[in-house]
Amino acid sequence: MERETMEYDVVVVGAGPSGLSAAIRLKQLAAEQDHDISVCVIEKGSEVGAHILSGAVVDPIGLNELIPDWKEKGAPLNTPVTEDRFLILTEANHIYIPNFMLPPLMNNHGNYIVSLGNVCRWLATQAEELGVEIFPGFAAAEVLYGDKGEVVGVATGDMGIGRDGEKKSGYTPGVELRAKYTLIAEGVRGSLAKEIQQKFNLREGVEPQKFGIGIKELWQIDPAKHKPGLVVHTQGWPLDSSTAGGSFMYHLEDNQVAVGFVVNLNYQNPYLSPFDEFQRFKTHPSVREYFEGGKRIAYGARAINEGGLQSVPKLSFPGGALIGCSAGFVNVPRIKGSHNAVKSGMLAAEAAFAALKGGSDGSVELGDYNESVRESWIWKDLWKVRNVKPALKYGMWLGTLIGGAHMWLNDLGLGFLVGWTSKHGKADHETLKPAAECKPIQYPKPDGKISFDKLSSVFLSSTNHEEDQPIHLRLKDPSIPIAKNLPLYDEPAQRYCPAGVYEVLRDADGSNPRFQINAQNCVHCKTCDIKDPAQNINWTVPEGGGGPNYPNM
Repeated sequence: MERETMEYDVVVVGAGPSGLSAAIRLKQLAAEQDHDISVCVIEKGSEVGAHILSGAVVDPIGLNELIPDWKEKGAPLNTPVTEDRFLILTEANHIYIPNFMLPPLMNNHGNYIVSLGNVCRWLATQAEELGVEIFPGFAAAEVLYGDKGEVVGVATGDMGIGRDGEKKSGYTPGVELRAKYTLIAEGVRGSLAKEIQQKFNLREGVEPQKFGIGIKELWQIDPAKHKPGLVVHTQGWPLDSSTAGGSFMYHLEDNQVAVGFVVNLNYQNPYLSPFDEFQRFKTHPSVREYFEGGKRIAYGARAINEGGLQSVPKLSFPGGALIGCSAGFVNVPRIKGSHNAVKSGMLAAEAAFAALKGGSDGSVELGDYNESVRESWIWKDLWKVRNVKPALKYGMWLGTLIGGAHMWLNDLGLGFLVGWTSKHGKADHETLKPAAECKPIQYPKPDGKISFDKLSSVFLSSTNHEEDQPIHLRLKDPSIPIAKNLPLYDEPAQRYCPAGVYEVLRDADGSNPRFQINAQNCVHCKTCDIKDPAQNINWTVPEGGGGPNYPNM
């Protein structure tokens, strides 16, 4: 069966903040300048927002530019931030850091606590009203290249392939979506973005991208404990001083609280489990009081770009561009990236529209997009905080003091005193120490009230994959997990995965270890692709529509 082909001026891969903003901006320009262009957005989730997970406290600066009347149009930004708190946790207590001691850019005044998934659902309705075609449930599995090696679109994955690789009775070939320009908005560590960066050498001369894993739950809590607009961030316990990370707790509307925990993926101890650190964090006396008597209603996880300015690759390539988290525009200390994602989508759209209006068939690279990002407030936003993440290599406490000093100097207009840009050094998969050099971590058993196990958590993510399909977590060498990673690192995949995808099984007597992949549990966080020390795991897209179905996340 031949693949169907559909032709567009622009194809956007991913219906997140950057992808939808790019599509909206293209159609806005088309209407303003009376030059119609066709725009298509494809999304691997079963619906727009199904795979969107973020804290999230949103800076509306990008949305103000994209859709100035977003309030009148009913954008779901319903809870303005009313109070900021920052705590340093010890094992049994906390130290409150007054707001006046924090750099001004950490202030959340004027920001909104949101479900980013719901914001994307709303953006999708705005895009469709402008004539954008959106196809959820279609995963871009393949980059299409032209005669000169340029990107000419993408193909969605075949449907109806069995785990044995044979076609089932309901087999349907993928669809080729060909375009003059293809904008890659897959989010963090997307499979197509990874391929394109390698093919076109887009990372030449930049620092390795750095990552964290963010794990989040949504709770319905006692109304007496709910404080709409309250934002709480913490550092410290349960992480040790050599492991960077922290927590967030955001009080939304309707007595709901989003709580999450971020662990930087350059941690060293292979026995560390980010999921279990999160569960342990919730048992802290200063935290658990909010959740006692409440009900956990959703769970999810995803990787976060943390490299910042020095890790941003070249953004354009022949036939397209990287936008949003595919490029890595997260402001790490602010824990915000959606505002920069929106702006990057707008800037890429403007570059693509100018090229198309000028008669380009896609052969003109969108080089102006690289320059427009550097001249925009995206670059200024990232420039001020560029040395915060690298400072953490000195340990959490000293690194936080150094990073805070850099932010204060920039806020005071004295940024010239710290004019250098620090380097990150090792990639995250290179930082693990051998298990023999580390102490195993004994995590408490979950109580089922405040702390939980992985499988009950995955259940709340509504994750679903067709079981009889090829495993989308592909091992380059199937022998490495047991032959190399197990003796050297006690196979860390069984701990860094927050969904119980990877297991080391043994016979009753402890012999015959074997590596099992429970791909149906995968919540698409991409941590395995990032942290595996042998870089042996390649995350690829499953059948379209597979994965989590996040409500209100």
